[in-house]
Amino acid sequence: MQLRLIIGFSFAVAACQSPWGMARCQVQAAQPSPAAELVDVFVPVQDGYPAIRIPALVTAKDGTLLAFAEGRQGGDHSENDIVLKRSTDGGATWGKLQIVHEQGTLALNNPQAVVLDSGRIILMYQRSKLGERNAATGFGPDAYFTFTQTSDDHGLTWSEPVDVSVQVKRGKVVTSVSSGPGIGIVLQQGKHRGRIVMPFNQGPYGDWRVYAVYSDDDGITWQMGDVADGDGKGHGNEVQMVELADGRLMLNARTQGAGGTKHRKIAHSEDGGQTWSPLKTDSTLIGPVCQASILRYSWPDSGTSVILFANPASHTGRENGLLRVSKDEGQTWSDVQTIYPGAFAYCCLTKMTDGRVGVLFERDGYRTISFTAIRLPNQNPSTQHDPAE
Repeated sequence: MQLRLIIGFSFAVAACQSPWGMARCQVQAAQPSPAAELVDVFVPVQDGYPAIRIPALVTAKDGTLLAFAEGRQGGDHSENDIVLKRSTDGGATWGKLQIVHEQGTLALNNPQAVVLDSGRIILMYQRSKLGERNAATGFGPDAYFTFTQTSDDHGLTWSEPVDVSVQVKRGKVVTSVSSGPGIGIVLQQGKHRGRIVMPFNQGPYGDWRVYAVYSDDDGITWQMGDVADGDGKGHGNEVQMVELADGRLMLNARTQGAGGTKHRKIAHSEDGGQTWSPLKTDSTLIGPVCQASILRYSWPDSGTSVILFANPASHTGRENGLLRVSKDEGQTWSDVQTIYPGAFAYCCLTKMTDGRVGVLFERDGYRTISFTAIRLPNQNPSTQHDPAE
C-alpha cells in the first residue's frame, strides 16, 4: 500500500527560549519538499501476525534495505518472532516476510542490526520466557538471553543463532537486558576505529541503566562497558548511540520515571563506550516516553557535519514524528522536518545509497509499520563519508 505524504522542512527560531518552544513553537515554515511515498511495509494480520512492532532498518552494502520487526501474537512478551522484509528498489516495494528466527512460545524482542565494512550484517536480539517484569537474574530458564545472527548475502540468508548472553549481561544482578532497539554502529575515528558498538539497557524492571556492548573482532566476541550513572531525574531505557567527529560517543536514551519527564537523556564516552559521563537531560529534545533514532549522516570532511534524530516530538502522546538535524555534533538541533504528523511511535533511520534518509516507523496506533524516504536540503550524496551504520 502506498500513500502520498507531503513533507515540509522548517527551521526553528533561535529566539524561542522554552524547551517546548525549541521543538514546537515559533517555527518558520519553508516551502514543502516534493511529495514522498509512504509505503506500508508490515501490516498486522495481512502479514500473518496479530501485531507487528519494533522496527529496525539498515542499508546493506549493495543498497538493499532490510526492515526488521517483532511478529507478535499479542503484547511485548507473547510468542514473538523476529521477522524481516527486504527492498531492492529504494523502498518502493518490499519482498515477502521472512522469519529470521522463532522460538515457539518464547518471546524474541528488540531487533538491532549493524552493517560491517565487509558487508556482513549482524542482527542482535533477546529471548525471554517471563518478560522483563518477572525475569530472573543469571542464566537459568527464566532469565533473559541474547543472540546474534549474521548474513553475508545482504539479508537473503542467515546463520544459526549464537548465544552471547554471558558476554553482554551482568548475570548476578541483572534481570532483563535489551539491545537498542534500532541500529548498532561501527566506529570510524581514532584508536577504536572498526569497533562495533551495540547500545543496551539492563534491568531490574523500574531500575534501568544504559551501557554499550562492543566488539573489536567483527562480532566474534563481545564485551560490556560500564553503565552510565544517573542524574537522579529518571532512568535511561531504550537507547541509541552515535559517533562524534572528535571520536567521542554520544548516547540518546528514552527517559523512564522522573515523574513523567518528557525529555531525552544523553551522555558521552571518550573511550569507545567503555565508560560514560553521567546522564543529563537534553531539554530541547522532547518525547512522550518512547524509543527514538539517531544517525550520523555525514562527517566534517564532506563539507558539513550532520547528525539526524527522529522521534514522536510531543509531550502528550506518541504523535508528531519529526526529523531533527544537528550540524554541531548534537549540541543543538536547529532544523525540524515533519515525517508524519499523526500517531507516530518507534522509528529507525538509515542513510540510503542515493543519499536519501530512509525512515521506518510505527504509525496510526500500530496499525502498520511504514517507510518513507527523505531528501535533505543542500546535501550532495556523492561526497558523504560512509557512516557504516
